[in-house]
Amino acid sequence: QLQASGGGLVQAGGSLILSCVVSGGSARRYNIGWFRQAPGKEREFVAAFGWSGNTKYTDPVKGRFIISRDNAKNTVRLQMNSLEPEDTAVYYCAATTVVWGRVTREDDYLYWGQGTLVTVSS
Repeated sequence: QLQASGGGLVQAGGSLILSCVVSGGSARRYNIGWFRQAPGKEREFVAAFGWSGNTKYTDPVKGRFIISRDNAKNTVRLQMNSLEPEDTAVYYCAATTVVWGRVTREDDYLYWGQGTLVTVSS
């Protein structure tokens, strides 16, 4: 199971940290991804942390977001800095065992957490 938390309301330019706690297994066994769905839009890939420590980001968040894994807490975090109104969305974490080259594809994810809402005001 995956439990996402940390969303909230923040002003543009601010920061938030999202957490995804993995239970029932080690986070190190999976590639963990963050996706988001903005109002009226399809869900899209944001970032992923691989079982081997690889990271991947979608271009709009590169340089602003940082994904990391806390092995002791079996948690993957998404540090979001310099937030923009365009980052407003429901954020989801998910787990997959698919090869690293496919981690941006949401259809390849086996397990999903509930969403956490991030609202960025201008």
